Formats: sequence, C-alpha cells, structure tokens
Amino acid sequence: MTLQQWLFSINGRIGRRDFWIWIGIWVLAMVVLFSLAGGGMLSLQTAAFMLVCLLWPTAAVTVKRLHDRGKSGFWALLMIVAWMLLAGNWVMLTGIWEWAVGRFIPTLIMVMMFIDLGAFVGTQGENKFGKATQTVRYR
Repeated sequence: MTLQQWLFSINGRIGRRDFWIWIGIWVLAMVVLFSLAGGGMLSLQTAAFMLVCLLWPTAAVTVKRLHDRGKSGFWALLMIVAWMLLAGNWVMLTGIWEWAVGRFIPTLIMVMMFIDLGAFVGTQGENKFGKATQTVRYR
C-alpha cells in the first residue's frame, strides 16, 4: 500500500503497526500545533484548520483498521459521537449524570475503540473488505 492509499483511501486493510504509526504522527502533530498556537507563533485558527485537515487521513486509517477487524467503517462514527459528547455542555443534567454523559461514556467509547483497533489482531486472510492486511510502503 502506498502512502497516498494509506492516508486518503478508505478501501483496503491495514494492521496494528500502521494504525499506531498514524496515531503517533497525529499526537505529535497536535502537540506541535497547539504548542505553537499557545506560544503565539501560530494563530489558533490556523492550528484548528490544520486539525481539520488531519481529519480525513485519520478517518481513512481508522476505517481501514476497522476493515481489518472485519467491521464496517460506520463503526468509526462512534468516535464522532464520543467527541460530540465530550464537547457538549451537560450542566442541565444533575448529579452524576453530568459526569457520566459528558466524561465517562465518551472516555469508555474511545478506550474501547483504541483497544479494539490497536490491540486485537485483524482477520487472518481475506475478508469481505479485501485481501489480507497490506503493509504501508513508506519509501
């Protein structure tokens, strides 16, 4: 698989190694972007725009990893639900419900997705999403 297919196509399957490589690149990019924005060397709007530009490659890598696990790419929508729950203002809920809906449920969704995608081995051989897992050619 080429770098272009890895980052921009939702077709195919990738293994855990290539998934974690992208997560590492993404985390490093976020740290650099928002450190520069926090230090005043980059506007917050520019950092947010760059974050938005990284959403498609993140979705492509996640969908391909889900395909390797034998699951539809629609499972990636759970990450969007978790993100929306984290960003929500849940003060209208009383007591423990504010914490449960605004923090616990999204954290649980994200942790379970990372365990599923990052720790479990994909389907061996061919599945309904394509041939066996392809490694990314970084050169």
